[in-house]
Amino acid sequence: MNEDILYRYDTTGFIDDLKSIHVSLSKRQLCQFLRYYELLVEWNGFMNLTAITNFDDVMQKHFVDSLSLAPFFRPESENTMIDIGTGAGFPGLPLKILYPDLRVTLLDSLNKRIGFLNTVVDELSLTGVETIHGRAEDFAKAGKLRSSFDIVVSRAVANLSTLSEYCLPFVKTGGMFISFKSEKADEELAHAAHALDLLGGEVLKVERFMLPSSELSRSLIFVKKIKETPSRFPRKAGLPSKEPLI
Repeated sequence: MNEDILYRYDTTGFIDDLKSIHVSLSKRQLCQFLRYYELLVEWNGFMNLTAITNFDDVMQKHFVDSLSLAPFFRPESENTMIDIGTGAGFPGLPLKILYPDLRVTLLDSLNKRIGFLNTVVDELSLTGVETIHGRAEDFAKAGKLRSSFDIVVSRAVANLSTLSEYCLPFVKTGGMFISFKSEKADEELAHAAHALDLLGGEVLKVERFMLPSSELSRSLIFVKKIKETPSRFPRKAGLPSKEPLI
């Protein structure tokens, strides 16, 4: 990758924020994040990927936010991970850049976003990444991607009960579902208790912190898959969001 990109941006704040969460990047990884930023802004000009386009804001609110998992959980090199409702690739692609040996699948229901993600994967010369256009409710069925992943992540805005129905069917028994949430994690946990139990999940821990250089509260909810999800879940498309399990 052309290292000239390093001279086009002031990355001091980004690097300092990462240091505060004990993350350091190689020169190649830093170049990958910068090129990812450029592609995000370029594609955002003709399709809706994000409302956040300012350089420092993208670095902090998308990239650092995605990597905030690093102090609390380090995947094994052979682990497989799927990002459900990945959108513009968060948190799956930043985690892939940080952990190059991680095998990552990115699932999104909008094919235009998949086109963007394929471009990012190609331009950043990432290997071990699969992109899939489709709905979680369909790909979590038996014979597709059900019970196929060590780690499932989601930074989607759905409530935890709904997200659990989307995500837990993809997790291998003994694996982990990690939900990226804001300050309302306690309220969502209370409402999702029945759903988690029904779907085979158990809350292992909740990590609460402030996003570096901000006043933004964040929570990471770690749910261990302790038993197989009943075959009737997830329900047909649309139901998990319209009628959450409570």
